[in-house]
Amino acid sequence: MSTASDPWGRVAEDGTVYVCTADGERVIGSWQAGSPDEAMAFFKRKFDALETEVSLLEQRINGTDLSPAHAKASIARLIASLPDAHAIGDLDGLRARLESLEARVDQRREEHKAAREQARSTAHEVKERIVAEAERLAAEATHWKASGERMRQLLEEWKAAPRGDRAAEAVLWKRLSAARNAFAKRRKAYFAKLEEEREDIRSRKEELVRQAEELSASTDWGATAAAYRELMRSWKQAGRADRTAEDELWSRFKTAQDAFFKARSHVLDAKERELRENAIAKEQLLAEAEKLLPVTDARAARSTLRSIQERWERAGAVPRDAQERLEGGLRKIEEALRKAEDSHWRRTNPEALSRARGTVDQIRAAITQLEGQLAKAEASGDENAQQRAQEALAARRSWLSEAERTLAELSR
Repeated sequence: MSTASDPWGRVAEDGTVYVCTADGERVIGSWQAGSPDEAMAFFKRKFDALETEVSLLEQRINGTDLSPAHAKASIARLIASLPDAHAIGDLDGLRARLESLEARVDQRREEHKAAREQARSTAHEVKERIVAEAERLAAEATHWKASGERMRQLLEEWKAAPRGDRAAEAVLWKRLSAARNAFAKRRKAYFAKLEEEREDIRSRKEELVRQAEELSASTDWGATAAAYRELMRSWKQAGRADRTAEDELWSRFKTAQDAFFKARSHVLDAKERELRENAIAKEQLLAEAEKLLPVTDARAARSTLRSIQERWERAGAVPRDAQERLEGGLRKIEEALRKAEDSHWRRTNPEALSRARGTVDQIRAAITQLEGQLAKAEASGDENAQQRAQEALAARRSWLSEAERTLAELSR
């Protein structure tokens, strides 16, 4: 019979199968049914199965929450099986891996122990924080709805928090219960006082409603409107009664107020319609007055405008938003007529016409004299004299043009 060999074992000629370990060769079986290679393959598969079991255990220990006790039992079982294992492979390597796992499990046990201690410490810190916040709410809270909801949340957080040391938790729970009771007492006292204050507010608002109802039929529009504004200011300053009383009192107050302002609105609407009608009349008068422009006959225009002004006064008041536009339009026409009358007076004033003619004659005489001076300067070749004469002539001729224009306007 032939043989087969491997770094971790061999099959002898007589079919005896050996595995090699650090302690030497060990007989693990006898193979007579086939070739040595088949024997070698069979016992290697035995080793592969054993190695697979070790690998799976490694994965469970490294990747899951397998308990240290269970892990230690599995490792011990596998280590105990190695001396008698009927398999060809690195059995010493498997033992080293299992021993390494055993050290890892011991480490995990210590880690779990430390984690439990940390969890107890964390649980204590969490519940200490819950209790501290509850005690602060019990001592300082004023927003009762939000604070009451927060106190309920703290109780739920306590229930959901991890368990810690029993004795320490008992002390914390006693503090939490005391804080909740203190909060409940403060809230009860607050709402009792609030109820008393609301009753006082209700009495004050009853008086405000009585005054509002007395004023509802008044026709002294200005003074009564001011009185309602004052009543409203007092209403807002009074605070709020309980909801039922507040709603009922406000309904009465608003009904009285609305009755007054509805009546006032009816009267003022009628007055507003009258003012709008007056505005339409003045719009027509303004259009009539605008036809006087441009003024060609100041005397006739003045007579027509006087008639328009008389009818304007009789038309009465107009809305404030139209007053400035209408009055401003009429003022522009009055100003245009005044300027036309002033212009006409200047043209027909003999003294103004005489002064204008005298001015023209004086400027013309000055120009004639300056022209003579310029001719002399040119004849003598005196350039400075020529320049002075030319500048003076230019100024006088400009003055003459303006004076002649004024004389022409007065001579029309």
